[in-house]
Amino acid sequence: MTTFRQVLFWLHLAAGLIAGVAIFIMCVTGALLAFERQTIEWAERDVRYVAVGSAPKLSSAEVLTEVLEARPEAKPASISIKNEPGATWEISLGREGMVFADPYTGGITGEGNKKVRGVMSSLREWHRYVALSGDQRPIGKAITGAGNLLFLFLAMSGIYIWFPRNLVWKAIQPVIWFRRGQHGKARNFNWHNTIGFWTSLFLIIFTLTATVISYQWASNLLYTITGNEVPLPQGGQQQPSPREEAFDIPQNLNASWERAEQQSPTWRSISLRLPASESSVFTIDEGIYWNIFGRSTLTLDTATAEIRKWDPYGERNAAVQLRSWFRFTHTGETGGIPGQIIGFIACLGGAFLVWTGFSLAFRRFGNWLNRRRGVGEPVS
Repeated sequence: MTTFRQVLFWLHLAAGLIAGVAIFIMCVTGALLAFERQTIEWAERDVRYVAVGSAPKLSSAEVLTEVLEARPEAKPASISIKNEPGATWEISLGREGMVFADPYTGGITGEGNKKVRGVMSSLREWHRYVALSGDQRPIGKAITGAGNLLFLFLAMSGIYIWFPRNLVWKAIQPVIWFRRGQHGKARNFNWHNTIGFWTSLFLIIFTLTATVISYQWASNLLYTITGNEVPLPQGGQQQPSPREEAFDIPQNLNASWERAEQQSPTWRSISLRLPASESSVFTIDEGIYWNIFGRSTLTLDTATAEIRKWDPYGERNAAVQLRSWFRFTHTGETGGIPGQIIGFIACLGGAFLVWTGFSLAFRRFGNWLNRRRGVGEPVS
């Protein structure tokens, strides 16, 4: 082993021991979150759609009126609908959850599945903050951020350490597939190399995209690389406190909603943030972009339904678009179901890399102790 390879190996081992626990947590929770959206939609399948009726659909204002009559205490935070046959209206109530309303009657078909959503929320807390909350959340974010950076280094250095010095099939074959009949150190070494070979490239992609999500400097770097001006920091704006006053349906809501639909005739979904006092801010999935998660923003004057600002996703600068790509590439969702399957397998592979890596490191340490003591057989 050359001096550089030796140094890289020991750095690889040290990084794995330092960040292994955090990486294991992120990998396991990442695998469990791989199909979060589909899991929630499946759990709520009975309330998300109704039979297509012959009666005309109600307007957005009429739906909100019906919901508020059924839930007078409700304070909607947003209202949205998909452009699909029988799709129900989705009304977010903030921390109070979500309700779904029949597009033909306005009646509430059900609520969001609190149990499934709660489990997914807990998994996200573990994934992002190792379950630390409140004042300790920044500590959790620092732990997962540093763990992700070390994971990126592990994936990249692992490729170099793995790469056979002699590119012949005899040298390559043992480290690209699982070998039967092995136990202990030999099995773990084979698993570590094989899993690393098949998952490293994807793990590099997932950790690199996570770096942009986790660190402002990495996000700013996207703007610099693409030749765009780095946006000013937000200044840590706090979320507004829960509203105590009664909720009022925005004036001209129907006219505003119709204007949003006319803005993009190919729309797949439209969502409106509430309350909408002076401005009505719509988020529109136009259904025309290669990035299936590209969203455009339309801001209307609430009183007149006139356009104040139209911000289509396709006209945003390259850095903003890249951040959207990075966000959903991190979860594999930009690749659809195949991408999510790859993400699931890569996360499981990452967890096994931690387990086999720890095992190999502890065996190495045990053998070193035995040699120092001059007793016992090497740990196999």
